[in-house]
Amino acid sequence: MPSSWDLWLDLEGRPGFRNMAIDQALLVRAAERGERWLRLYRWAPHCLSFGRHEPAERRYDRSRAEALGLDAVRRPTGGRAVWHADELTYAVALPAEGLGGVREVCAEIHGVLRDGLRRLGVTADAADTGPTLRPGAGACFAAPAGGELMLGGRKVVGSAQLRERGALLQHGTILLSGDQRTVAEVTRGAAPADLAGGLTLALGRRPEPAVVADAVAAAAVCRWPGRWSTATGDDGPVADAVPFEPHFRSAAWTWGH
Repeated sequence: MPSSWDLWLDLEGRPGFRNMAIDQALLVRAAERGERWLRLYRWAPHCLSFGRHEPAERRYDRSRAEALGLDAVRRPTGGRAVWHADELTYAVALPAEGLGGVREVCAEIHGVLRDGLRRLGVTADAADTGPTLRPGAGACFAAPAGGELMLGGRKVVGSAQLRERGALLQHGTILLSGDQRTVAEVTRGAAPADLAGGLTLALGRRPEPAVVADAVAAAAVCRWPGRWSTATGDDGPVADAVPFEPHFRSAAWTWGH
């Protein structure tokens, strides 16, 4: 029986706490209802996000971030710090049964993203599988994890995954311009080298987020056959996310690790 998917192009931009609450709600819906979601979205205001296990306050200067007026949130998934500005974020939530391990799922989802970039005329390569990067090793785009997408030695896609109650959530960033300098600005001590590289490197121009979203969505529909429905989320995940919002708004959650 073909799988059913909900595609949600959520491109107007939402605050960090709401974006993370929505992704958490998608994970719950995947666990409780067996739903499959592909959400493509933006952030407004721009936001600094930390991985679930990252030592945020030890690694980053909270006072400096607040003085700069930066919004900040901690993700439900792992990984390391990302500055969400000139980028497009994707989220995939679905039941985990029969999908294989973390690396297998990452490779499959990154395959869809790579197919989407090819539709734009961009050829990205998967980073070699290496040792697992520690949460305190610096910003997400300072180094690639195995399978993340690269453009000529520069990282264009970074991702993180969470499995919970028999479902999984993977979300990540597709850089448009490749600027992650804000992470370095609030890093305590010497910041690691920034390997961020956006789609602008390959295209010679900045692509519109909606164009990138359409390309990724078309690649997903092609690679993951089934019944695809276009969703808005306003009557489902957005409402379901409300109980999670206080958690993701909490400074104790964002900075307390």
